[in-house]
Amino acid sequence: MGVYSDKRMDLKIAFIGCLMVVLAMAVIASTEDISSTPTLRVKKVKGKKMCDKGWECKGLSIYCCNLTITDYFQTYQFENLFTKRNTPVAHAVGFWDYHSFITAAALYEPLGFGTTGGKLMQMKEVAAFLGHVGSKTTCGYGVATGGPLAWGLCYNKEMSPSQSYCDDFFKYTYPCAPGAEYYGRGALPIYWNYNYGSTGEALKVDLLNHPEYIEQNATLAFQAAIWRWMTPIKKGQPSSHDAFVGNWKPTKNDTLAKRFPGFGTTMNILYGDSVCGQGDVDSMNNIVSHYQYYLDLMGVGREEAGPHEVLTCAEQLPFNPSAPKSASTS
Repeated sequence: MGVYSDKRMDLKIAFIGCLMVVLAMAVIASTEDISSTPTLRVKKVKGKKMCDKGWECKGLSIYCCNLTITDYFQTYQFENLFTKRNTPVAHAVGFWDYHSFITAAALYEPLGFGTTGGKLMQMKEVAAFLGHVGSKTTCGYGVATGGPLAWGLCYNKEMSPSQSYCDDFFKYTYPCAPGAEYYGRGALPIYWNYNYGSTGEALKVDLLNHPEYIEQNATLAFQAAIWRWMTPIKKGQPSSHDAFVGNWKPTKNDTLAKRFPGFGTTMNILYGDSVCGQGDVDSMNNIVSHYQYYLDLMGVGREEAGPHEVLTCAEQLPFNPSAPKSASTS
């Protein structure tokens, strides 16, 4: 009888132990999406909860009730993504840093940048945006130390401009300033006078007369890139942000053009047929590879990137087919 009671006691202890483990895991899961950034103000507006978290997510917004970027993306992760940016052979040593990215991102977090959906979607969006940035600023190559994907943020400007990128077609709206050069600069490089002009208007900075500001200020360079990510190229089209997080609902024409919410469509929006609709070309695969690499480094895993038709734009028709160079948006 004593042997059986001992066994029952052992089973009871084991059961209690398992229960405690399950409860602990439940607590961890329930706190995973709790922000460590203090909420300064909460208010109900038309039945919706709105929050204000101060400098990082300022002003009442539904998105500020979610995690902020610093809750899930810290300095060490930024360093892991861009390990080679300050090596002696890089071309923008000391320019790009985590603080500049967060300072710029803070302005767009109330609009949903990195604050839309749950933690998984938020991390995926930051990885997607930085995947574009890394691929456009890399000096990595096949046998580069650390691998070709470790060299993002190597540049902050085009090193050998092939032209001045002054388009006289826009001489009445965005006239080229004497002595100004509109070559590629920034985290998502800006080219042409009209793009500097429209970006400057949005950021309230005179980039048309002073395009060099982008290569002198990393926060401004990131801010311009995030603005581009959050803003449609044309009215009636989605922004990269909306296409990525699922705010955009494709029309029948979009579906026929094989445009679906996801990373692939962000490439279509940003680069059009210079990258998309040409099959699995190197220029597209390089951007995709950076995104997948960053997903792995952030602990999300590349399997979360989605199937080929969502991840790539290999078969997509462009939103804005290429026009003569004078009307190009590249």
